[in-house]
Amino acid sequence: MHRTIFAAALVLSASPAFAHATLEKGEAPSGGYKAVIRIGHGCDGQSTQTLQVKIPEGFVSAKPMPKPGWELNVEKGDYAKTYKLHGSDVGTGTKTVTWTGGDLSDDFYDEFVIQGSIQAEPGAQLPFIVTQRCATASVAWDEIAKPGQDSHSLDHPAPFVTVVASDGADAHVHGGHGSHDAAQITAGDLVLSAGWARATLPGQKTGGAYVTITNKGGQADRLVSASSSASEKVEVHSMSTENDVMVMRPVEGGLEIPAGGKVELAPGGLHLMLTNVKAPFKEGETVPVTLQFEKAGAVTLDLPVQKGAGSEHQH
Repeated sequence: MHRTIFAAALVLSASPAFAHATLEKGEAPSGGYKAVIRIGHGCDGQSTQTLQVKIPEGFVSAKPMPKPGWELNVEKGDYAKTYKLHGSDVGTGTKTVTWTGGDLSDDFYDEFVIQGSIQAEPGAQLPFIVTQRCATASVAWDEIAKPGQDSHSLDHPAPFVTVVASDGADAHVHGGHGSHDAAQITAGDLVLSAGWARATLPGQKTGGAYVTITNKGGQADRLVSASSSASEKVEVHSMSTENDVMVMRPVEGGLEIPAGGKVELAPGGLHLMLTNVKAPFKEGETVPVTLQFEKAGAVTLDLPVQKGAGSEHQH
């Protein structure tokens, strides 16, 4: 198979020098997801100077991570449909991310990161079409496997994430406020699922915890406070980008869970911030967190500790 060289109209033969662009994490449940795109080779030996990623439908509110020495450009547009995210309708967002002006040698490896939220049903595959551009050559990882086709049979497969079902089997409810099964927890009209806490480093004083809250009732509820025996204080924080800088702020006045809606506390967005933790959160253990709702009452969760994707310091 041949690839067309951009700008020069020269034809290259695809060769083993084109190692596949891949995602660090190929499976994830709906919710917060960090797409870590791994680049291990250039264009037939040339250094990569531009990397472009087309965001798949179903990956909402995508925000790329700046890289020193690279200029970052974001193109936005309309989604194919409107998604519900953090209680709000989202119909537009990032469609293409491009890093330019860099110089990633063919001898080296690097990662390009985009944080967002997966909004798709289990079984869906979301392809991230990646194009590398070098001095006189380019290669596009844009081939998408057909149903039943092995992506390894393609010359230039697009890296993709497969959406899997959320596993809430490790979460528990204590006391008389609710019942649970292997996948979710019910408290009044609220359903809590996909809860977990991020592992922390020794000496790290803050931790992050996450959960999806769905309101199946006809009236809005409100998360008014949170607490944990594992930390001095627990607050709901929001995360946003201001002038290319990530900013976290406490959510004042409680967090509304709209009637018939869903609010996701996930990495890169709304989350629970645990301050002055008493001991490191270790993978395989659990962190108790009590959520106090205006209508549903108090719900205590034992959140399984996981490493999550990327840095332990990201909340």
